[in-house]
Amino acid sequence: MPRTTADRPLTLREKVLLTLRRARRGSGFWFGLAIELVWPFAMFLTRPSFRGGEHIPKTGGALLALNHVSFSDPVFDTAFVISSGRIPRYLAKSELWSVPVVKWVLGGGKHIPVYRSSTRASDAYKEAVEALKRGEVVAFYPEGTYTADPEGWPMKAKNGIGRIAMVTGVPVIPVANWGTQDVLPPDGKASLFPRKRIRIVAGPPVDLSAFEGKPRTRTHLDAATAAIMTEVTALVADLRGEPAPAAAFDPGPGRPGVAGTAAAS
Repeated sequence: MPRTTADRPLTLREKVLLTLRRARRGSGFWFGLAIELVWPFAMFLTRPSFRGGEHIPKTGGALLALNHVSFSDPVFDTAFVISSGRIPRYLAKSELWSVPVVKWVLGGGKHIPVYRSSTRASDAYKEAVEALKRGEVVAFYPEGTYTADPEGWPMKAKNGIGRIAMVTGVPVIPVANWGTQDVLPPDGKASLFPRKRIRIVAGPPVDLSAFEGKPRTRTHLDAATAAIMTEVTALVADLRGEPAPAAAFDPGPGRPGVAGTAAAS
């Protein structure tokens, strides 16, 4: 990825270079086609800036922990990960596998269906673990859906990401974005003009050494998840240029669980 800072948008030259050099192998036909179609929108109809892509390993399994502020997040997060040289695999609600065309994109891209509130609810967790063991990059929205925090800060997360991290031992890379909510607000209509600033930054792997060899009790899973979300929130605060709340917003029960980390929530 060209050297950039989170303080300025990518230049036209940098966008062209990313377009020519971006990762393509392993996307599958349908997911690859979807990327080709949305790439011009992500690159040229917004003003993106990317930083920290070097923290995403070039090979081997990695778990990306991302904040979630808009339905459009996967479009820009995918562009960021691909620009960093990897193809992300998302967890997405199983209902999308019954939608024409969408099911081909998801299946062809080896994304992971989430069967919420069913006997197959644990399948997504197992498939995510297997994907990481195969050396894939799995993108995870730990909050389970876009944030309900009134100010857009990351919410308290479910502990599914902590469990997967402890089971696999792969690097957990915190990733934050700010600006996608201006392109597609959770409760509003898409807005493209004037072109919106989209800023995405990744940090170094979260230090989870305190949990190595520990039993996967709820206490440890919650603590590991909190450590991950602390790093994600710190990156969001850096992008926003303001301090994060002392405590994460807790929406209470009734949200998606372990694998409710859907690409389309």
